[in-house]
Amino acid sequence: MIFERISEEKISSTRCVLKSVLTCIVVFLVCVIIQFALCTMSYAETVATGAIDIDVYPKAPGIALVKNEKAKIDYSNITHGYVMAKYTANTDKRLKVQVKGPTTTYTYDIKSEKWDTFPLSDGKGDYVVKIYENLIDQKYIVVLTAEFKAELENDFAPFIRPNQYVNYEEAPNTVAKAKSLTKKTKGLINKVGKIYNYVVKNFSYDYKKAKEVKSGYLPILDLVLKEKKGICFDYASIMTGMLRSQNIPSKLIIGYAGEEYHAWISVYSKKTGWIDKVIFFDGKNWKRMDPTFASSSSNSRGILKYVDDDRNYTAKYFY
Repeated sequence: MIFERISEEKISSTRCVLKSVLTCIVVFLVCVIIQFALCTMSYAETVATGAIDIDVYPKAPGIALVKNEKAKIDYSNITHGYVMAKYTANTDKRLKVQVKGPTTTYTYDIKSEKWDTFPLSDGKGDYVVKIYENLIDQKYIVVLTAEFKAELENDFAPFIRPNQYVNYEEAPNTVAKAKSLTKKTKGLINKVGKIYNYVVKNFSYDYKKAKEVKSGYLPILDLVLKEKKGICFDYASIMTGMLRSQNIPSKLIIGYAGEEYHAWISVYSKKTGWIDKVIFFDGKNWKRMDPTFASSSSNSRGILKYVDDDRNYTAKYFY
């Protein structure tokens, strides 16, 4: 009987221990689930409010890298739609980077001792990237070459991150302004409208700059914002930078209408994909299309008729 009583006490004790262990496991799992839910909600809230995901900023980690004593080309993040290049030696010579994709070749000016970011605008496919150094007059020699095949994570990867033409990474005031303009606004098109209206109502065309601007000019977005004036390139760059900084993938497209300089901006919607020519330059003024086709304004109908006719557009470069 004593033996039986001891056994029952051991069994009872064991049951208590098991019960306690199971309780701890359940509590732990509940905590994990709650933490995951909170993290998911936090991420969703971040995206919804248009805050920048720090991962959009370009990096050159050196995982996929070619280099020599003069230069480096880092293609570690080609799935994210960009490649980075740097002329590491100190020089006053003119330098260029050429990005040759499946259909188009892009040529950029660069400065020494500084990383520059270039979008893989042609999407997936084979690329050849070269860094050039000026030899004499218009003659250049190849300093470094990288070849790779790109598979992008999505269709808008090259058009959400900062690059040489849309460098909002170095424009904290521009990013803050874009966030302020859109923070209480719901819907992609409404956010586009807020940014568009702010720029066209507050900025003026700089005719003096247009006459004096030199080849290789790149907008400094915070300076454009401060001066509130600029050329077409400035307008397109700052609007695109503002949109991208608020998690709206945007293409800055350069082309022609006949022989006239032309530029427009397309944005990406999760529901419809790319919405083309949401903001466009008709050779004289910047205008905004209503992609919902809901406006009864005769002006909007005229814009839509013009914009919808691809014969009016010859796209040349995508940034």
